[in-house]
Amino acid sequence: MIDKLKSIIKKYNELSESLSDPIIISNPKQFAKIAKEHSSLTTIVEKSNIYITKSDQLVSAEEILNSEEEDLVDLAKEEIAILSKELTDLELELKILLIPKDPNDNNNTILEIRGGTGGDEAALFAGDLMRMYLRYVERMKWSSEIITLHDNEGGGTKEAVISIKGRGAYGNMKFESGVHRVQRVPDTESSGRLHTSAATVAVLPEIEDLDINISDSDIKIDTYRASGAGGQHVNKTESAIRVTHVPTGVVVTCQDESSQHKNKDKALKVLRSKIYNIQQEEQAQERASQRKSMVSTGDRSAKIRTYNFPQGRMTDHRINLTLYKLNDIMDGDLQEIFEALKLENQKLLMEDA
Repeated sequence: MIDKLKSIIKKYNELSESLSDPIIISNPKQFAKIAKEHSSLTTIVEKSNIYITKSDQLVSAEEILNSEEEDLVDLAKEEIAILSKELTDLELELKILLIPKDPNDNNNTILEIRGGTGGDEAALFAGDLMRMYLRYVERMKWSSEIITLHDNEGGGTKEAVISIKGRGAYGNMKFESGVHRVQRVPDTESSGRLHTSAATVAVLPEIEDLDINISDSDIKIDTYRASGAGGQHVNKTESAIRVTHVPTGVVVTCQDESSQHKNKDKALKVLRSKIYNIQQEEQAQERASQRKSMVSTGDRSAKIRTYNFPQGRMTDHRINLTLYKLNDIMDGDLQEIFEALKLENQKLLMEDA
C-alpha cells in the first residue's frame, strides 16, 4: 500500500512541476489537461501523506515496546491502539479513492435518443425521455443545446442529439445508455389496452481536440439543404452538414444552425465523441474487464429500465431498483437513480480491485 501511495505522490509532484514549466504554460490545452489530472490527485495525496506519517509513527511506537521503562511501554500501547484504528479507517478511505476513476466523468456529454420498437408510441416516448433529461439539466443548472432533432410525423421524436454542458454531466448520466421500455395505454387506444414500446439512449463524453485527433483526410464532408419548418435558411441554402468518418463509417449530421460553419463544428464535436467511444469499447473488449455497451438495437427485450405508467412505477433492471414516483422521474427527478447506479458501479470496481 505505502509503495503505491508513494508512487502517486511522486506523480503528483511531477505534475506540479509541469504546471510551472513555461512550455506547458504556453500551451493552454495541455496545461488544462495536466491541471485537471493534478487536481484529481489532490485529495488522495493529502490522505496518503497522513497515512504514511501515521504508519511511521506506528513503527516508532512499536519499537518502544522493547523498552524496559514500563511507563513508556504503556504510553506506546495506547498510541498503537489509536494509530491502528486511524490507519484502518484511512486505509478504507484510500481504497475507495484508489478505485480507477473515469477521466471523462467531469466532461460535458452528448445525449442521443431514438425511438425503437413500437412505431408512433415509441417516438412519443422518445420525446418524453428527451423532456425528462432536459428537465434534469435544468434542475442541475446546466445548459443544453440541440444538435440534431428529427420529429416524427405521428408526434414525438424519431431522433434527438443534444449537447449537455455542466461539471459532472457525463459522470452523472453515463449509466443511462441502453434500451428504455415503456408500458402505458396510448391516447389513440380506444379499448384501453396496455402497449409496450421502447426507445434507445446513448450517453457519450464530449471529447476535446487534444484527447482525440481526427485527420482531415479521414473525413468526408457533404452539404445539403436543411429540411423542416421555420427559418429563413430552410430549403434555401446548403447549410446542413453531413460528416462521414471514412475508416469507421460513422456518420453525423447537423442542420440545427443556419450557419454551415456552426453546423460543421457541432457535427465534428459529436463525431469526436463517437470515435472516442468506439476506441474505448475496443480497448474494453481487449481487456475483457468491462461490460459491453448497453445500447442495443432498440428491441424491447434488451431493456435496462421499465417505465410502467398504470402503476406509476420505474424499475431499473440492472440494480433491481424500483421507485413508485414515475411522475417526478419523468419531470427530471433522476438523481436518486443516478446515485444508486454510481454506488453499485463503485462496489463492482472495489470487488475487481
